[in-house]
Amino acid sequence: MSRPGRNYRLLTAAAIITGLGTHGALIAAAFAVLESGGDGGDVGLVAAARTAPLVLFLLIGGAIADRLPRHRVMVAANALNCVSQAAFAWLVLAGDPKLWQMMLLTALCGTGQAFFNPAAEGMLMSSVSREQASRAFALFRMSMQGAAIGGAALGGAMIAAMDPGWVLAIDAASFAVAGALRAFLDVSHIPSRAPGGGLLADLRDGWQEFIGRPWLWSIVAQFSVVVAAVGAAESVYGPLVARDELGGARPWGFALAAFGVGTLGGALLMMRWKPRRLLLAGTLCVFPLALPSAGLAVPLPVAGLCVVMFVSGVAIEVFGVSWMTAMHQEIPEEKLSRVSAYDWFGSVAMMPAATALAGPVEALIGRSEALWGCAGLIVLVTGAVLFVPEVRNLTRATVTTEVVTAKAQGPASADTEGSVGRLG
Repeated sequence: MSRPGRNYRLLTAAAIITGLGTHGALIAAAFAVLESGGDGGDVGLVAAARTAPLVLFLLIGGAIADRLPRHRVMVAANALNCVSQAAFAWLVLAGDPKLWQMMLLTALCGTGQAFFNPAAEGMLMSSVSREQASRAFALFRMSMQGAAIGGAALGGAMIAAMDPGWVLAIDAASFAVAGALRAFLDVSHIPSRAPGGGLLADLRDGWQEFIGRPWLWSIVAQFSVVVAAVGAAESVYGPLVARDELGGARPWGFALAAFGVGTLGGALLMMRWKPRRLLLAGTLCVFPLALPSAGLAVPLPVAGLCVVMFVSGVAIEVFGVSWMTAMHQEIPEEKLSRVSAYDWFGSVAMMPAATALAGPVEALIGRSEALWGCAGLIVLVTGAVLFVPEVRNLTRATVTTEVVTAKAQGPASADTEGSVGRLG
């Protein structure tokens, strides 16, 4: 198999390994805070500590990933994640962890993710050809979400049986193994970067690519609200509802696993279904993301909550594969990480405030009312983005279109950004 194929296999294997560890660790971190005597506000502060560095460092991480070999950035980020999670695990296992200590170590893990995410997305997109993109992204996400099923269920079960610190230790080990795999990625097929005007010039260049595409910045703005609402509901309110209404960590782990099963089903669907209007199909599938917040607000019994989590999992995969395909199709390879950084930045920009304020908002208006508010915001901003013509009309490029365009415009046109897949 060609070098991009080898990279794709390594990236997929590493994502599965870290997915198994991380999805359990997210549950473990919340319950570590609660078991140390913290409340919903403290859970929100720890969650905010993880996402705040994403806001601070994502853009720098994206620019660096387009300057340096992406696999080296990924390995360095994995090393930081490994060390910070190992220290968090030791702290919890040693007993009596302090809130500031948990926030600091979680912030270090978030810093690693800020540099990892743009590099990883750019590396994945450069590892497949355009005609393979949709199916390859669906298979990658299916593998990743399959790991989430096992990670969430195993994490919930382990926390119910033993100290959350052991789940954090497993996550640290998963970063070590995944980093070792990513060290073998081959970037020789990626063209050498032309000398640029510095980091700030790269950031400005990425911004021009980002702001010049209405479909891109409008959906990122939408997801700044969607991610904040979902994050507050599932990172803060979800564990609290599980503790108070559902019986503890195990049922919440099952609910998160049901979401993972849904994403698996959605990825399977997208391996066969290739909607012509990529972003229209994807955006319509964002509406069901309001269902988990509404289900927690009621609250639904565990079985009902698992159903709505499953449906939202299917829906987000339809969006996710459509979005990745659109990015791969429309953004030049040498700018993928920078544009991806703006995408990640906008998507998580409101997350720290949302998770930090979740506890005070609950105290002010009540948990159920706060959850209904999360659901309402998701529906409102998703409806608004459908008014953007480019979101409704961006169409999928086809191999036939590429060949016709190449013959009409010359040999170089098939690789020229914007020659295919435009609005129709």
